[in-house]
Amino acid sequence: MEILWVLMALVMIGFVVLPFLRRRRGAMGLVPAGHPDGADPANYGFALEEELDIRMPGPDQDLLDVLDLVQRTQDYRAARQLLAGTAAESELRWQRIQAFAGAASLELAQRPGGAGEAPGGQWLRVWRTEAPKDAGGAAVHAEFLVQQAWRTAAPGTDEFRIIMEEAKAACGEAALLAPGDPVPYIVELSVARGLGYAQADFEQVWLKILDRAPAHMGAHLAALHYWCEKWHGSRQQAYAFAEAAAARAPQGSLLAAMPLFAVFEHLPEVNLVAGFHRSETVTKAVHGALHAVHSARPDDPMTAHVRHLLVFFLVRGERWAEAMSQLIHIDGHVGALPWTLSPDPAAEFAVHRALAVAGYEANGGNPATLPH
Repeated sequence: MEILWVLMALVMIGFVVLPFLRRRRGAMGLVPAGHPDGADPANYGFALEEELDIRMPGPDQDLLDVLDLVQRTQDYRAARQLLAGTAAESELRWQRIQAFAGAASLELAQRPGGAGEAPGGQWLRVWRTEAPKDAGGAAVHAEFLVQQAWRTAAPGTDEFRIIMEEAKAACGEAALLAPGDPVPYIVELSVARGLGYAQADFEQVWLKILDRAPAHMGAHLAALHYWCEKWHGSRQQAYAFAEAAAARAPQGSLLAAMPLFAVFEHLPEVNLVAGFHRSETVTKAVHGALHAVHSARPDDPMTAHVRHLLVFFLVRGERWAEAMSQLIHIDGHVGALPWTLSPDPAAEFAVHRALAVAGYEANGGNPATLPH
């Protein structure tokens, strides 16, 4: 229900707040009210809405090239090679496994097969058949099953449980093929959420991840989802988990942004009021996330995830210039929270981007003063 209210709020912003900002900007004399070129994101070099890439949170040209090749030829070998050359404990490997699994899942949804037509995602099935001992293929298959469960079946149904049980078995197989790889256990965190693991069972999986990659941001986000599901309606456990992760974050780690993700997971049902987004809890979490992105390695692939969520909160807190400074780093890619909760991630991102531009210009900003 909370997600439904969030999505309704996003729609309300698009129809109510954005016209208001445009009128306000016109009243200030910056552009005539209703001018078609007013607050145009294109003036800042931002991508058109139809050009936004919904597959990933940020650029990964190697992955894009391989995805294009695999989907065009239906030959899995380039994907296998890319994963084999990606460090097992890295955030990049986790993101690439998610991307390959998501591509196969979307292909299957678009082409379910039948009447003599092969189903989409056939390359993944061939991968598992021809290279059953390949750890990368096993991890992609496990993640594919998890995404299929959430995409095609309602939680709590027999169909959902059956797919999740199959995913659990696939995680075990992937873990045996790569004993030092945290990814199979990260995938199992989603299984734990779907099947409602008891806390003791969840913690067994979590300890295996900590043994292999204790500062893995993707793993912490997956674990946070478990706590939010396990303790739905109570913020205590989720906030405690996020704050503990931030407190022990090593220098340059994005784990300092975890409290902001916990805030997002527990947004109040009515959150259009700017005062909420300027509250002490939100302000503290936003500042932690801003510090995290400023301190992170320039090539950390998880930075884009944090920047996307910062745009969401900075726009709603009417911190226009700061929102613009995040947008210039991530524009063009929208495959991250909060946009992926929407049926049309590009449209939701575009609404917030337009708000940021309108608010920035309403306060005297222009392309020449764009912060970097």
